Amino acid sequence: MSYKLTYFDVTALAEPIRFLLSYLEIDFEDNRFQREQWPSIKPTMPFGKVPVLEIDGKVVNQSTAITRYLSKKAGLAGDDEWESLLIDIAVDNIHDLRQALASYSYDTNEESKAAKYGPLINETIPFYMDKFENIIGENNGYFVNGKLSWADLFFVAVLDYLNYMAKIDLLEGRPKLQALKETVVALPQIKAWIEKRPKTDL
Repeated sequence: MSYKLTYFDVTALAEPIRFLLSYLEIDFEDNRFQREQWPSIKPTMPFGKVPVLEIDGKVVNQSTAITRYLSKKAGLAGDDEWESLLIDIAVDNIHDLRQALASYSYDTNEESKAAKYGPLINETIPFYMDKFENIIGENNGYFVNGKLSWADLFFVAVLDYLNYMAKIDLLEGRPKLQALKETVVALPQIKAWIEKRPKTDL
């Protein structure tokens, strides 16, 4: 099978897909483009958004659905329906934090952006990150049931993006999450991907 991933030349929402393709040791085309190219590319995308993954010529969108599909192939989607549900919940909780960060980071109104900063730094980030830290502590170093799942890969894959939007190190003072990151990036397939991937600002 052939795989072609299309996204901006950054990590962000495509990186969990890249992590899982790498974990599966799938040789994929990492098709990246620059911001200024987006207006001409956007109309060619299924719903005008990226990332998209082309599998044997068939183009699919929705990054979370794609990562869930790949995670099943990788055996990282849970051993039963309940475990799969817990993994999906973990990923959706991470998405909730990402959306809160994006609401601040991409706000073009300086006044409203400034007003969001205090609550984000003092309330939203500690709320989510401390809960994540506790969950990892309760699950033997992972998000779900004390073993590696795609929730762990997803979190570490989007971490650079989350840090970029937050403008702080989200793992500071959270040793269990730091240990999870170290566990994931030490996986041979992930380590190899990180070493060879293009160097970008986020």
